[in-house]
Amino acid sequence: MMNSARDRAAVVLLSGGLDSTTVLAVASREGFRVHALTVWYGQRHEQELIAARNVAASWGVAAHRVVELDLRTFGGSALTDEAIEVPRDELPSRPGVPITYVPARNTILLSLALAWAEVIPATDIFIGVNALDYSGYPDCRPEFIAAFEHVARLGTRAGSEGAMQIRVRAPLIDLTKREIIRLGASLGVDYSQTMSCYAPNAAGEACGRCDACQLRLRGFADAGITDPARYASTAPLEPETAR
Repeated sequence: MMNSARDRAAVVLLSGGLDSTTVLAVASREGFRVHALTVWYGQRHEQELIAARNVAASWGVAAHRVVELDLRTFGGSALTDEAIEVPRDELPSRPGVPITYVPARNTILLSLALAWAEVIPATDIFIGVNALDYSGYPDCRPEFIAAFEHVARLGTRAGSEGAMQIRVRAPLIDLTKREIIRLGASLGVDYSQTMSCYAPNAAGEACGRCDACQLRLRGFADAGITDPARYASTAPLEPETAR
């Protein structure tokens, strides 16, 4: 795999969170020249931007771009609308799409990544979506990733001319949070640099109570690894029965 990717560029969507940082490590391990793309879309958790810059710098990426696209214009999510409270003290439940879902977010993020991939040019786009330990978002499913890859091949000059087939890579799609953390640890990811919280405080401490924090804490507990993130408040979580 290393030889097949060497000297090729890839765009990695880097939020600064646990999953996207692990994906960046995966792309780096495969030998890609990583171009990290971070999008500020009006989310409450702006501390992610600081985390993304730190992660990109520590991994020595070829380039790191931060794009501003304010989705607060539309709202409709607890992450982009101040009138909607971020749920706390409960793990996300299925079925149903939770209020932390940002309408069309991954479609927008992948579209921006696709635009940059055409220009670089880059053969691969990496995204840290996950279909197991996730919050029930429809744009984290394998069907969505496959559909967007099809769109990328139909709607780009490179694809229409047959010059390059862009792949959308989601290497964490079928991993549990525990497996993601263990994978990242094996690749040397410093998770103290990452920010997963939906509502961190001004000091950059995670709340420990939103569903993103709860999933992260549960994943570290299951992995048997201490979470190095700074928390303002955490309720101790016991590991789940091994899956």
